Amino acid sequence: MDRMSVMEHVHLAGEEEDDYSGFNDYNATLDTEDLAQDENFKKAVLRTSHGRRPPTQAKLSMGGGMPGAMQGRLATAARGRMAMPSSMGRPGSGMAVQQDGSARPMTAVRAAGFTSAGNRMAGGFDPLNQASKGPAPPLEPKAEDSPEEKIRHLEKKVNELIEESCLANSRGELQLALDKAKEAGRKERVLVRQREQMSMGDQINLDLTYSVLFNLANQYVVNEMYHEAINTYQVIVKNRMFSNAGRLKVNMGNIYFKQRNFQKAVKFYRMALDQVPNTHKEMRTKIMQNIGITFVKIGQYNDAITSFEHIMSESPTFKTGFNLILCYFALGDREKMRDGFAKLLTVDLKIDDEDKYLAHGDDKQYNLVLEVIKNDSLRQIERERKYEAERCIKYAAKIISPAIESSFSDGYDWCIEMVKNSQYIDLAHDLEIDKAIMFLKQKNFASAIETLKSFEKKDSKVASTAATNLSFLYFLEADYAQADKYAEVAMTADRYNPSALVNKGNVLYARNDFEKAREFFKEALTNDSSCIEALYNLGLCNKRLGRLEDGIDCFYKLHAILRNSPQVMYQIADIFEQLEDTAQATEWFMQLIGVVSSDPSVLARMGELYDNDGDKSQAFQYYFDSYRHFPSNIPVIEWLGAYYIDSQFCEKAIHYFERASIVQPNQVKWHLMIASCYRRSGNYQKALETYKQIHKKFPDNVECLKFLVRLCTDLGLQDAQEYATKLKKAEKNKELREQRATSAGRRGSGRGRREGSAGSDLDREPSAGGGQGNKVNSRRQRARPNFEESDNRGPYQSSQPQEIDASYSDPLGPQAERPKTAARRKDPNEDDFGDEELGEDLLPE
Repeated sequence: MDRMSVMEHVHLAGEEEDDYSGFNDYNATLDTEDLAQDENFKKAVLRTSHGRRPPTQAKLSMGGGMPGAMQGRLATAARGRMAMPSSMGRPGSGMAVQQDGSARPMTAVRAAGFTSAGNRMAGGFDPLNQASKGPAPPLEPKAEDSPEEKIRHLEKKVNELIEESCLANSRGELQLALDKAKEAGRKERVLVRQREQMSMGDQINLDLTYSVLFNLANQYVVNEMYHEAINTYQVIVKNRMFSNAGRLKVNMGNIYFKQRNFQKAVKFYRMALDQVPNTHKEMRTKIMQNIGITFVKIGQYNDAITSFEHIMSESPTFKTGFNLILCYFALGDREKMRDGFAKLLTVDLKIDDEDKYLAHGDDKQYNLVLEVIKNDSLRQIERERKYEAERCIKYAAKIISPAIESSFSDGYDWCIEMVKNSQYIDLAHDLEIDKAIMFLKQKNFASAIETLKSFEKKDSKVASTAATNLSFLYFLEADYAQADKYAEVAMTADRYNPSALVNKGNVLYARNDFEKAREFFKEALTNDSSCIEALYNLGLCNKRLGRLEDGIDCFYKLHAILRNSPQVMYQIADIFEQLEDTAQATEWFMQLIGVVSSDPSVLARMGELYDNDGDKSQAFQYYFDSYRHFPSNIPVIEWLGAYYIDSQFCEKAIHYFERASIVQPNQVKWHLMIASCYRRSGNYQKALETYKQIHKKFPDNVECLKFLVRLCTDLGLQDAQEYATKLKKAEKNKELREQRATSAGRRGSGRGRREGSAGSDLDREPSAGGGQGNKVNSRRQRARPNFEESDNRGPYQSSQPQEIDASYSDPLGPQAERPKTAARRKDPNEDDFGDEELGEDLLPE
């Protein structure tokens, strides 16, 4: 019965019916979800011919790993579209079934594997029957201890060591780079030996060997181990298996050049030049330039000229043209110098038009691109090239101008005309300003001022530059009216010119208008926050106005920019002393001594600080060092002499008072101190002779006569009566002079009161900070009288200002109580030929 119910729903392939009918009709009998687990159904099927036939793909799908619902639907669909097998177990006429259950076509109309029925089967197209074989087995792992793996690992390690060596070199760790290079060399030799032992010598990695040796030689060079570097390069050059190794002779020539063995350097440069083909023109040009420079070092200028002229004809550059002009100048060939300067002006910068960096008002897209490219690496290279060109042209003009004409002025005029007729016409104004600076160096101030005044009617930028320099000149000449005038002209031409603002502030500072000067310095800092002159002078203004905290803030900021500036360090220490912070003042003076260890005034200030603290031994050490560097400083001499007298070493004090008497021969007190030292030490005879010599030179000195009378009386000499008579006469004359001075003072002249004592006014100095300054002054007076005579030089003008710092010395002479003057800052890379504007000097307060 079950069999009949099943067969009722089986349709043969030959019957015509709608393939899609009955899908929406549900019959519980056709619910096949649990049919595969029905034991009765399984037994019934096995007893029929359907159960004995070969399994079809549909049945395999039913028993596969698909979900139950999918299995049932797939089997049902397969029955509806495939021909049922006959009772004999043979497939129907429509499609044959292979042993693995896949359908195959029975005609040649359709290609194998591309039937619609086959695509709906559970298995895909597999003509080679590879699905039943399973996945491919994994590859067999190679043994890590095999010789090939060891060699490969060693090669990798050598390459890593070379990279580490190069990176260490780039970081400046030269010794580490050399150690890594040596280790790479050792491992590479081990690698070669292993290949030879395995009979793999033909597989040696020559590129790796070359890299190891080349890196090792470079590390030897940077560590200045030139002999080892030469040997390493020789190993590379002599090995014919390395292609193009002969070019390394350039490096060998560079090493000999550093060793100043110029003959060998030329030899190796020429050997390298012979091995570089003509197609490598840039390489040959650089080698020839090295040859020319080496000939210059030797003094063979004609040979150098031959090399430079060849380069200028093939690939001209500014450096080569400048070197050629120097060679012509060394030989004194005027015409060649002119020709060389003309060739220098024809060298092409190879820079695109500058207009591409100008903003387009309406094109927002272009302006965005401009923001990116206006300071990128390519733009920086262009600026460097332009700067190099301007530098070479300006220096060449400064060098040849005195030689090509009878005077440097005429020579400069010729150079300026040549520049105006060339593509570098913008440099003409710079050369004219350089001409004015050359006049200054020759102390020809009138010509310098005349040259600068010629720029008043030029464009605003040039006029501002010239007016700034004129203001600087007049300020140095203490002509503050003219300095103020041209500072105003410079500010009118360019209000954002910080140098002009600083010069204006300097004029107001010199007129003691510190508040207004302070405003101009602050404005200059607003326009250019890196203007160190404005910041320094602003600190001086704050110091003068008693704003010590603001002043020290300015100098702290400046100290962060100029780490070892002695002027800045002195001002910080001086302000701390005015603030009565002795510990900080001592610390900063110690740092200052570390920078300028031979400045006598700074050493004397340190001695003064220790003397005020009661540390006489440390004070003596610093005073003695100050005396050693400047043995004519009277306050230091006086302190040292008094120190030895207090220490009961009067004989040693005599030396210092003798030095003081040489410095001030008309001051009687030094002679009296010498005689007093002899008397205290018990040498009465020498003291008597000294007093007699003093009496001959100063016959009216009462103190000398008193000691003569006393010594002659004690020694029982007959001259005592004579000196007593002279003493009475001298005392009487002294009383008469005092009476005249008193009567003159009553009449209001006051002149006698100002001339009463020789050194009383030396102890007075103007207060720089109100009450705090007065406290410092009174403390100094209690510590040592007459010592502040040195303060007449100003807060930081040492006895020898040129020894403080050569880069900040004023070429026209230092002036006390004057802020430093501003002009354009000079580039540290430029030589000392002058500049577009006057160099800025940090002048002492």
